[in-house]
Amino acid sequence: MNKGDYTVLVADDDPDYLFQTVKALEKAGYRVDGVESQAEAEAYIATHKPDIAIFDLMMENDDSGFILCYKLKKRYPDVPVIIATGVARETGFIFSLDTRNEKEWIKADSYLEKGLRPEQLDNEIMKLLNL
Repeated sequence: MNKGDYTVLVADDDPDYLFQTVKALEKAGYRVDGVESQAEAEAYIATHKPDIAIFDLMMENDDSGFILCYKLKKRYPDVPVIIATGVARETGFIFSLDTRNEKEWIKADSYLEKGLRPEQLDNEIMKLLNL
């Protein structure tokens, strides 16, 4: 399978970041569906199964990304999830997926700080999709 066979769901309430991420992933060859809120992502998940999802941590709620991870994994346990956030830069709080306890609590497969280059995101997606 090639990248065009995979659908990436991107949920982020920052329209500039969402636009840039969607365009970069489309340029990399993926099919991409972008949504602007936790509510839109929940509606999407109710009717579509993406191959991988990228969620912003803080949208309508400070923990929107965590809520979306939980809901997506409950419905589609095999779909990898990336949390992409600037929360550490904005608040000083640092999350990781280094321990089993953190992985069980957060439910994401990867945690990335915003500001990464498009090829870094592409590499992370390829790793999680085993491409």
